[in-house]
Amino acid sequence: MKLRAGHHLTYSTNVHPVESWPETFHALEQFTLAVRAAIAPNEPFGIGLRLSDQASRELSVPRTREAFRAWLEVHDCYLFTINGFPFGKFHGTRVKEQVYLPDWTARERLEYTNRLFEILAMLLPEGVEGSVSTVPGSFKDFIRSEEQLRVMRDNLRRCDEHIARLCQKTGHTLHLGLEPEPLGLFENTEETLRFFGSLPNEHLGVNYDACHFAVEYENPGESLEALKNAGIRISKLHLSSALRCAVTNDSRKRLRVFAEDVYLHQVIARQDNAALRRYRDLPLALENEEAAAEWRIHFHVPLYAELDAPLATTINHVTGVLDWLAVHPDACSHLEMETYTWQVLPDPLRSASLMEQLVREYEWTLAQLRERNLA
Repeated sequence: MKLRAGHHLTYSTNVHPVESWPETFHALEQFTLAVRAAIAPNEPFGIGLRLSDQASRELSVPRTREAFRAWLEVHDCYLFTINGFPFGKFHGTRVKEQVYLPDWTARERLEYTNRLFEILAMLLPEGVEGSVSTVPGSFKDFIRSEEQLRVMRDNLRRCDEHIARLCQKTGHTLHLGLEPEPLGLFENTEETLRFFGSLPNEHLGVNYDACHFAVEYENPGESLEALKNAGIRISKLHLSSALRCAVTNDSRKRLRVFAEDVYLHQVIARQDNAALRRYRDLPLALENEEAAAEWRIHFHVPLYAELDAPLATTINHVTGVLDWLAVHPDACSHLEMETYTWQVLPDPLRSASLMEQLVREYEWTLAQLRERNLA
């Protein structure tokens, strides 16, 4: 949905357990239209589409794509952003660090991302920017040589060139947002600045995920300001919240219900001296008895969630991002709520239905935006 200051707000459809285009389209009809009816029944409704590699191939068929265009027009919906981070199956099976594969050293990642931009360019409304989000290059442990980094940068340059050609052909403004994540090839502001120092930046930027940067103990205003001052485009803002807690026997015990087998839940521990230690996954952190002052855990929890101590969330990072956006409204126009974990959320954090979670997140976000005169 379009907001008063020209921003576009959506939820990411990566919350739906779908892979093929028919499954994706069914989720749009079942959930997205229902959310639209509850939140914005009388205005155009923006869609943040997650397309797997399979679904992107199926939607690239002209007849299928044109049928989707007609559906968008009939239901007064519009596509403005695509989540291109998970390439393959994302629900119901062990994903963990495999979500990064194929990474940007692989031709498959380049071809998939180019295909997403081709779909987006053909469906994007006039005068609306289009964005695609993607992995932060790779997972840190997957990169072992300078040659891999060279291939990665070459593929990103080829993607930038492809986006430039599409922009020239269609007149649209399109950009790719690489999404820093804990234990990604670049995961915090410092590493992001260093990586982008050797890349073209006209069509490449950062997808700033509030959950990820909060887990890194970053200050949202300082981080976003540093990226902006370095000339790095803020392609999209992911409004998402992580778990945090003081490290006690009680918190360790209560965190065990979050140690599930599908997604990677990186943990960053802050020591009393402010030093940080990283754990690849929550079960590994729980096995380690080393003392720490605080843990922050990459587990997306609903934006409206309120937890009982000693567990808490990093929702203050989200509100900090919105505070910064209120001061710099032209810095980024794409806002996407991305709580994809509904199926693995433990009770009582899991809402009665996915529909309820989506509506409540819209309500929470719109209230926060209205407080800042953005909606």
